[in-house]
Amino acid sequence: MTESLLRLQEILYTSKNPTRRYLHCARRDWISRSIQAAGQLKTALEVGPGAGVYLPILKKQAEQVTASDIEPRYLDYVKEKWSHLAGLVYVIDDISHSSQAAHSFKLILCTEVIEHIADSQAALHSLKKLLADQGRLILSTPQRYSPLELTAKIAFLPGIIQIVRKIYDEEIIEAGHINLLTEKQLKQQLKNAGFLIETQYKCGLYIPFLAEFTGNFGLKLERYLEDKIRGTRFDFLLWTQCYVLRAKK
Repeated sequence: MTESLLRLQEILYTSKNPTRRYLHCARRDWISRSIQAAGQLKTALEVGPGAGVYLPILKKQAEQVTASDIEPRYLDYVKEKWSHLAGLVYVIDDISHSSQAAHSFKLILCTEVIEHIADSQAALHSLKKLLADQGRLILSTPQRYSPLELTAKIAFLPGIIQIVRKIYDEEIIEAGHINLLTEKQLKQQLKNAGFLIETQYKCGLYIPFLAEFTGNFGLKLERYLEDKIRGTRFDFLLWTQCYVLRAKK
């Protein structure tokens, strides 16, 4: 499963399907801009780096970047992939009960991770503990009731997943989202953990069938509608919620 997930993460940003490619690139681009906006730093941490798309961007902003994951295979993968980058440190760590030193990082990146953790509240408390004074946490996670997450529950049913894989003609596997949160639920957990929201953003409208069968035309329509509903009471339909956070004083 780990190897399949790594292959999946490598192709998402270059998917042959315009909507699938956009959904991931829109999130990546917003997070990349948020990392760059943090300025030059001494220390940064990425929790759950996956295939390591953000590590080079983090390394441009920080003297030392730590990548942590509970799964050693992910760390082995990014260590080999980015072996030419100096100043990268790899740590096997459970973010729900982190063993890393408190207040160690000026910037922490945790993108598309907490939906894989049963106790996201514990993970957020741990992230708060690791954050240095005046530090920032960049966080993203899918929205519970977005069309993409709801459709995925159907797409992976026996018999249907074979059709989906034939339509996309590329890697399609279950992402292992065991803890999807609404905006309200996540904001309550952030408050409980002692975070304040500096910036928030939602992105990624997926419309079933339009995404699969109408190519760039469908994507153009999805992006138009995304812009219209962002910031309204209907923006729970957008796939990803993104935040830049700081700790309460």
